[in-house]
Amino acid sequence: MRLRTVLATATAGLAAATCLTAAGPATAVSTGTTNSRTSNACSSSVSIDRFSDALDKTTYDGTFVGNFSALALDRDGSLAALEDRSSLFDLNAKTLQPKRVVHLADENGADLDSEGLVIDRDGTRLITSETEPSIRRYSRDGKILDRLPVPSSLLVAPAGRASSNLTFEGLTLLPGGRTLLASMEAPIAGDTSGAVRFQTWTRTKGDHFRLAAQYAYKPDASFLGVPEVQALPDGRLLVLERGFTSGVGNTVRLYLADPRHATDTSGTDHLTGQPGVRLIKKTLLADIADCPSLGATAKQPQPNPLLDNIEGMVITGKEKGRYKVLLVSDDNQNAVQTTRFYYLRVRTTPAFQSSEARG
Repeated sequence: MRLRTVLATATAGLAAATCLTAAGPATAVSTGTTNSRTSNACSSSVSIDRFSDALDKTTYDGTFVGNFSALALDRDGSLAALEDRSSLFDLNAKTLQPKRVVHLADENGADLDSEGLVIDRDGTRLITSETEPSIRRYSRDGKILDRLPVPSSLLVAPAGRASSNLTFEGLTLLPGGRTLLASMEAPIAGDTSGAVRFQTWTRTKGDHFRLAAQYAYKPDASFLGVPEVQALPDGRLLVLERGFTSGVGNTVRLYLADPRHATDTSGTDHLTGQPGVRLIKKTLLADIADCPSLGATAKQPQPNPLLDNIEGMVITGKEKGRYKVLLVSDDNQNAVQTTRFYYLRVRTTPAFQSSEARG
């Protein structure tokens, strides 16, 4: 989605960078060890192996490759990459090169503002659109198979209390595959505490979903939204928080969040900071601005030239106790932004305390 301008101050300290050449987009690989702060460590919990700009400002089969809002692993090992202008790409998981693109549409044939993606156990695609918002199930070839119910309060005003372009961004299936979770990007009207709603659905017969519990999660500051969530095998979540300041750049933070003891807020009309509402606990894993730049360059001011408008995330595996996590930025088809993939390793047992706020 297009980012809001925010009032945050920037983190200082740009890392040395090298320029991209006309020979093609860059792929950088760290040569240091994962435990060295001077090499590829972003924090005690997160390190970055490399990044790739291989798809920046490219096209495939007449379709612009970019505007990526979500990632998912397909059953055949390929990488599904959803762009927010109604196209779903299949990418080679190793080279990132596109293999297929499918155009998506709503029931009337109109394009989606497609943001969240889950590939279900039968290979069908659950995809959010920020327009209403909505969640639809699509076949692999883009045919609509189902549409999930959405609470009236989460609909865009005047039908509900949500703001246009600030609704369902993240989507993930919880362990066991029976519970689907979608994250709102920003608070709805009347939720003055600044917390955002995480809505869940429970799987029913025939792989339909019915509305279930709702939880509240509070980003660090009002200028940070939630563009993506990914479930871990133990029921905790990886949560991205992201914001943008014109002339300064992006803020992107990765959190470990635990919804398992949070209050069900589906019956709470307004989140005002009232006692008795337990928000989702969260722990900061890394501020991506603290990662080494690895020679990345930025086309606009950034606290770290590695940064861009990071919006998609998928867990691709686990190795030596760390999850392999792939991030992607949404370039908004903008000349001063970059489609960039980030290869992280994430340890989810940090040596510091989690924070808890009240809704």
